[in-house]
Amino acid sequence: MVNNPVSAEIKRAQLDELDRKLLRLLSENSRRTNNSLAEELGIAPSTCLARLNQLRDTGVISRFTIEVDPQVLGRELEALIFVRIRPGARHLMSTFAQDMQAKPGVRQLFFLGGADDFVLHVAVRNSADVRQFVLDYLSSNPAVATTQTSLVFEHSHGSAEY
Repeated sequence: MVNNPVSAEIKRAQLDELDRKLLRLLSENSRRTNNSLAEELGIAPSTCLARLNQLRDTGVISRFTIEVDPQVLGRELEALIFVRIRPGARHLMSTFAQDMQAKPGVRQLFFLGGADDFVLHVAVRNSADVRQFVLDYLSSNPAVATTQTSLVFEHSHGSAEY
């Protein structure tokens, strides 16, 4: 339904402090060169590249992405839309998730446990666009029981520990 489904058979990677520092550096800027990473880590470039390849091969690093500033693209408003699926429509949850991921303005989709089933993180031009998104894609969707929208005033990233 959502990328990277959790499997009971996933082997937990054993990371040492060097691996953790490499992950922190890449989290700050994934475009850094191998040589600059090696220099900051105090290791040979070949060692750094081997560590990076091992982190990829074991699935610790699943992909490299970019972060786009939605405001620069004219999407000045971000919102979180909490969605509850009707009890009789539970079989449509996977389809709903796939459909929502493809909708314009959707930055992230979270499948939840608890009262709500999904949270959609959207970036749009203005409040009228949020309203139209809810009307076009959620309120008219027969699988959706309820929605609740919260505006995002500020969004920042935490400093994850690896």
